[in-house]
Amino acid sequence: MIDNPQHAKSGNAIDGSVLDRIGATPLLQLKGIVPGGCARILIKVESANPTGSMKDRMALAMIEAGERTGRLLPGGRVVEYTGGSTGVSLAMVCAARGYPLSIVTSDAFSIEKRRHMAALGAELTVVPSAGGGMDAALTRAMIEAARQIMERTGAFWTDQLSNADQLAAYHAMAAEIWEQSGGRIDAFVQSTGTAASVRGVAEGLRQKTPNIRIIAVEPAESAVLSGGPSGSHKIEGVGAGFVVPLWQPGIADEIATVSTDAAMAMTRQLARTDALFAGTSTGANLVAAIDTAKRLGPDATVVTVMCDAGGKYLSTRLYDAGAL
Repeated sequence: MIDNPQHAKSGNAIDGSVLDRIGATPLLQLKGIVPGGCARILIKVESANPTGSMKDRMALAMIEAGERTGRLLPGGRVVEYTGGSTGVSLAMVCAARGYPLSIVTSDAFSIEKRRHMAALGAELTVVPSAGGGMDAALTRAMIEAARQIMERTGAFWTDQLSNADQLAAYHAMAAEIWEQSGGRIDAFVQSTGTAASVRGVAEGLRQKTPNIRIIAVEPAESAVLSGGPSGSHKIEGVGAGFVVPLWQPGIADEIATVSTDAAMAMTRQLARTDALFAGTSTGANLVAAIDTAKRLGPDATVVTVMCDAGGKYLSTRLYDAGAL
């Protein structure tokens, strides 16, 4: 599976759809933000996907699997619960494929994401949060709202927390990383939401280098994978507040916890030092990646992920005037 990238690209080709531009994103070596004496840190720039997010990969994989298996028929409705990036990606895929889409989301997530989904034709159900934070209760309320829409409309529910069809998209991402790095990878660091990306990339890379070190990242305020209590945090797209179905204990060699404040500070620093404008989960990845790079030393290579672009977060605390 690692030898089959999701979509091959040609610089001279004319694409037939925006969906043809998913995948084959750049791998960039970070410079300014990396302290001296560290391992080399490479970052997979997933903001280069059409909606500016790595979730474009999994959205297309889930829709194509639904089509292939007959669970999603031509013109059929799709439904999903999402913090926003998956919803934006599904809205793009469904618009391109001609499927109506119902999205369950929340005011805990940025208004930019909600407006983007609506602009692409998604019908939104907004579930109120407690104080604007992400926690287990909100996740479960969104899941229940999606289930009710499915029962009422007969929609195809992509059900991202449980849908293993998306793993193929991240096997393809692993193949890209391996090829782009020339096979020089000692550790891979990735934040955990559905757990599909860290699991899929880990599976793919371990086919090539079984001794690679995999570090999963979760919010310090809700460190359930580390055995801590569930809590509220503001790292959008990660930390569901409970152990998600796609998570497997053997996925990661270690689990790093990063606070919302530390993740936001690192994200803002990344923009200033390396000119990469990202979301909060990218900052969480970098906190853990730099810690890993310090421990491994200058002869090693650590790969992490720029999960999405910062434009989705301009209205949030990440980039408000007081923080800049």
